[in-house]
Amino acid sequence: MTDRTALADVLAPHVVKGPVPGAVALVARGDDVEVAAVGHTDAEGSRPMARDTIFRIASLTKPVVAAAVLTLVEDGRLTLDAPIAHWLPELESPGVVRDPAGPMEDVVPAVRPITVEDLLTFRAGWGFAPDFSLPALRPLFALMNPFHPQQVPDPDTWLAGLSRVPLLHQPGEAWLYNACSDLQGVLIARATGSSLPEYLDERVFGPLGMKDTGFRVPADRRDRFTSFYTPTPDGGAELVDRPDGDWSELPAFPSGAGGLVSTADDLWAFARMLLSGGGDVLSADSVRLMTTNHLTDAQRAASELFLEGQGWGYGGTVDVTLRDPWNVPGRYGWVGGFGTAAHLTPSTGLVTVLMTQYAMTGPTPTPMMREFWAYAAS
Repeated sequence: MTDRTALADVLAPHVVKGPVPGAVALVARGDDVEVAAVGHTDAEGSRPMARDTIFRIASLTKPVVAAAVLTLVEDGRLTLDAPIAHWLPELESPGVVRDPAGPMEDVVPAVRPITVEDLLTFRAGWGFAPDFSLPALRPLFALMNPFHPQQVPDPDTWLAGLSRVPLLHQPGEAWLYNACSDLQGVLIARATGSSLPEYLDERVFGPLGMKDTGFRVPADRRDRFTSFYTPTPDGGAELVDRPDGDWSELPAFPSGAGGLVSTADDLWAFARMLLSGGGDVLSADSVRLMTTNHLTDAQRAASELFLEGQGWGYGGTVDVTLRDPWNVPGRYGWVGGFGTAAHLTPSTGLVTVLMTQYAMTGPTPTPMMREFWAYAAS
């Protein structure tokens, strides 16, 4: 295991020149592990970044929650083809907008029930399309507050709100981003009778030793937690949340789409589990399902803004086209809108994790991410 300056040199220009306050990166090739920590946990420079710094990982929550759903499938408590209305009766009879660009009041019935696998493949009919101005997306955005999770209502209230939002497409028809992971989190809680945090602790975090991953940061760990920033119009950084802010207590709605905090080493542990065929968490068959593309060519093409030509497994992308130097068939992972990214490549055993506390401005990966991936691929 080595700490090499070459990796730090990739990160440093984005920190020294700004606006990213700091970053931690990990590149693992079997037992050869490179780690770099540059910058600080806040814009004031009060505490240097360290390997065990805790970050809000945003959408890197999605693969973790997808894995948890698969543990329930293996236990026989869920089946992939089961209608979700068995556990989420509020969603038994959704309407579907006749025209995605038309009024959200003009709906037709869903032609079939939404299944568990529809949630895992993001083809339930709820979610973000490349055109964020579509009328049916407005009420969906109103159910979210990723920067301030304490302001989102409890799962039952949230689900009642979602039940009033029409589907953008018929179940199984189109890949739509984000909402299905939040639904997976609610499904886990309903199917188990426990909370999502409790179930993840028992079935994922505990077995993998992911000791710093969860929906809150206890007081005795906040000295390792970052502040969080969003870009300003002039290219600067605006403070959104401090270590004693929104993640200091469990939220009423633990978001399966983006609510977790974690460290580079905890995410590496999760990646090693997948590379090993599931370890003590999943079966090899579940890992195969999770890391295999399930989308048609047309569905991938329609989601170019988010997927950049790649496929989707359960909870993350699966590389199927070789557009960039880091694309390898079967490479699995995802990025988080708070400036995080984690991927693994089964054919080579490569794991890459990048953590920052500076939000992205959209679905397109940042220059820092692309330079990091290019370095790792070399």
